[in-house]
Amino acid sequence: MTEDPLFTKPYIDKDEWRDTPVRHRYVHGGFTGTDTRFSFYFPEQARYQGRFFQHITPVPDSENNAQLPGETEEDKIGFAIASGAYFVETNGGGRNQVGMPGKAVDPTITAWRANAAAARYSRVVAQQLYGGKRPYGYAYGGSGGGFRTIGSIENSDGVWDGVVPYVIGSTMAIPNMFTVRMHAMRILKNKFPQIIDAVEPGGNGAPYAGLNAREADALREVTRMGFPMPSWFGYRTMGIHGFAALYQGVVMADPTYFTDFWTKTGYLGFDAPQTFDGARLQHKTSIATPISAAEAARMGLETSVIDGRKDGGVDNAFAALQGEEAQHIVAYRLSSTPPKVDFLGGDLIIDSGAGQGQRLALSRIEGDIAILGVADPVLAGSLKPGDAVEVDNSNFLAVQTYHRHQVPGPDFPVWDQFRKPNGQPLYPQRPAIIGPFFVQATAGSQMTGRFKGKMIIVENLWDREAMPWQADWYRQRIAAHLGAATDDHVRLWYTDHALHGDNSKQEDPTRTVSYLGVLQQALRDLAAWVEKDVAPPASTAYRVADGQVIVPAGATARKGIQPVVTMTVDGDAKAIAKPGKKIGFAATIAVPPDAGKIVSAEWDFDGDGQFPVKATLPDGPAQTVHLTAYHGFPKPGIYFPTLRVASQRDGDTATPFARIQNLGRVRVVVQ
Repeated sequence: MTEDPLFTKPYIDKDEWRDTPVRHRYVHGGFTGTDTRFSFYFPEQARYQGRFFQHITPVPDSENNAQLPGETEEDKIGFAIASGAYFVETNGGGRNQVGMPGKAVDPTITAWRANAAAARYSRVVAQQLYGGKRPYGYAYGGSGGGFRTIGSIENSDGVWDGVVPYVIGSTMAIPNMFTVRMHAMRILKNKFPQIIDAVEPGGNGAPYAGLNAREADALREVTRMGFPMPSWFGYRTMGIHGFAALYQGVVMADPTYFTDFWTKTGYLGFDAPQTFDGARLQHKTSIATPISAAEAARMGLETSVIDGRKDGGVDNAFAALQGEEAQHIVAYRLSSTPPKVDFLGGDLIIDSGAGQGQRLALSRIEGDIAILGVADPVLAGSLKPGDAVEVDNSNFLAVQTYHRHQVPGPDFPVWDQFRKPNGQPLYPQRPAIIGPFFVQATAGSQMTGRFKGKMIIVENLWDREAMPWQADWYRQRIAAHLGAATDDHVRLWYTDHALHGDNSKQEDPTRTVSYLGVLQQALRDLAAWVEKDVAPPASTAYRVADGQVIVPAGATARKGIQPVVTMTVDGDAKAIAKPGKKIGFAATIAVPPDAGKIVSAEWDFDGDGQFPVKATLPDGPAQTVHLTAYHGFPKPGIYFPTLRVASQRDGDTATPFARIQNLGRVRVVVQ
């Protein structure tokens, strides 16, 4: 474990005891000559068991994120201390060091070196406080943090003993997992209700019924690329997610694509321009009034700054804006209102003034207000009233089929749909495949699968940002090196009914569950594996077919650690009832072998997400539980009664940590 020459001068500028969220010693500092900052949270001596957990964020962020208010089960400090660990977090090297293709910074700093330096130094401080031997260390991170977690252990030796990367992508994830989704969102915008209904419990199972050829092709394309079809329930709110931050990098990496798309054969914009009728926006106007972040907050206008503050758990976003940031320009009132189109994103092209010839990314248009996406604050602030501009979404339309022109090798079979029978691409290919450049800039590696230590990968079956097949792709890369020894070093656990975000609150709690409990149990199992050679429960059993990850129906066959709910109404997935008449519900809940016991079950019959009816577990916590219930619905309508359950490894009904959730749903038609 060689010391990094960039991080040889650590310092501490704060060292104090704190009582919230639990009693701990808070140590803050950094490294002289760098932007790297760290926070360590040490438990009292009696609670310390010789290890640390380190969270790695998707992008460089605050070293004090764990102190932000949140739900109890989201408490990283409390969980670490309850698990005998101290907690480590950093600012990832500083936001100014973020790597992107074409950006003149050393991407290895934010990819892994800053986090590694903090981990190393935390051991020095821990041994000064507690004495004893070298602490074991475990890192975990999701999404972009999953890339960085993998890059961290692949690039280092002796820093971490194991890692839990979660909701991970592949070297072909960026930007392709977003572009194919955006294409489907535009084409299928009016058909999602019937698609969703078809795949809901008790649906007809025919999501392509009623689609025209263009719509069916779009749904088939995105599904074969790995998008989990039930996850379309969030089509109204999912937006473009991380692509907003990636867009400028795509333009930098392949600027001529956006002209070729509209002017050359083999590209959809040239071959079939009529498919963009009513979708393409090119509106010339001028700036009427720039709008600052503070003004936007007063107006109740959601912007990237306000959204970030809300995500940080600050209820009053305006109060959270301070100093210079409050004056950053985040939107503009335009002198004329652009025509209304389905606007997933675009550019504000500057035609006059100080910024002439440059572009600012736009996230939304609301009437005559153009709201910025990820944008250069200096350029944004340079626009003045009267400056000529053009609102143009041509690039965002063009990028929606970019993945067709990025066909990789045969180890990515989801791209087989874009190959001819002889294996050659159907469409013109770009000079470079850019996904690996983004991963290199983010992770400092190409996800080689070569590392020392143990790893538990957590991936979610309803993830619409990190298509679930990508965890299998990375596991195959590991297996190519480890061969028969793979299971001695790696587990892959799939979580059903779980999305991308690592938070406890769900957009629709009757459809999805939090996977925080899986992450927490993975960290505990990783520690036991490394320190005591106690092997974790088996990897989830699965197969990948046409881009979709398919798991067995039963808990014993599925394995992993998530409980499985099998639920019926009047013996089926669907029942028809009269108003007020009670009907019978039955459920079997089973936990995979060696994965724990059921500790809670709660019913939501009316679909409001409140789960007011708490089920009584007949024999207390157990590995298998059978439940029945009766309920009547007073009004006609379509209902989706839901049973949400949780298991816990030790059968602990009181702890908020490592509670692993799942749910079952049925359909009731009251008429």
